[in-house]
Amino acid sequence: MRQKPSLRLLPAAAFALLAGLAPATARPVVVELFTSQSCSSCPPAEALIGALAREGGDVLPLAYHVTYWNHLDWRDTYSLPAATERQNAYAKRLDGQVYTPQAVIDGQTGLVGSQEAAVRAAIAAAKAGGGEAVPVTLAREGGLRVRLGAGTGSGTVTLVGFDPSHVTSVARGENAGRTIKQANVVRSVAEIGRWTGAAREWTLPWPAGEAAAVIVQDGAGRVIGAARTGG
Repeated sequence: MRQKPSLRLLPAAAFALLAGLAPATARPVVVELFTSQSCSSCPPAEALIGALAREGGDVLPLAYHVTYWNHLDWRDTYSLPAATERQNAYAKRLDGQVYTPQAVIDGQTGLVGSQEAAVRAAIAAAKAGGGEAVPVTLAREGGLRVRLGAGTGSGTVTLVGFDPSHVTSVARGENAGRTIKQANVVRSVAEIGRWTGAAREWTLPWPAGEAAAVIVQDGAGRVIGAARTGG
């Protein structure tokens, strides 16, 4: 979703220029994949996340490794309870289903994450949705500085730490003997506060992970702001 020009962006842009940062003039479409190294259907979905990451531009792909496959003969090396909790929260808002590989587009559309045509169509639909985004600016200054500009509406602000790339040799379980290339692997997830329409700023320790992203979502879970830095 691209942001329409607005006078409301001027304060955020001025702040960014004074701070030596590029102002956030648009936000990426957020693609969240729920996956596991123990799921034999997941490697194609992980490959798609990798392709989206390499393409860059206006898409923010993130791979959350869930915990509920760990009861098999292999424990996912990047599994996080917070990833499972996030997927369960989406299930309550969407269709009630929890499975891998599941992709959630902009917090609103859930679908099978290995179906590339459907995922790309959902991304295109999100981009075409129009509307303004909450201006989000991130800077790595010892820790992480997060700045949200003023606007209308409200939402929760989530900080995600992730690693751009990993390669894992799986010894047991459904993917035994396979080497899986993984992109944008989420290493930490934490809600850092709420945005209520007024400009806000946080200075935080850098999260676990080589890169960081901030996602702002309204009460229905729709992504209304996002940015990334590092990695």
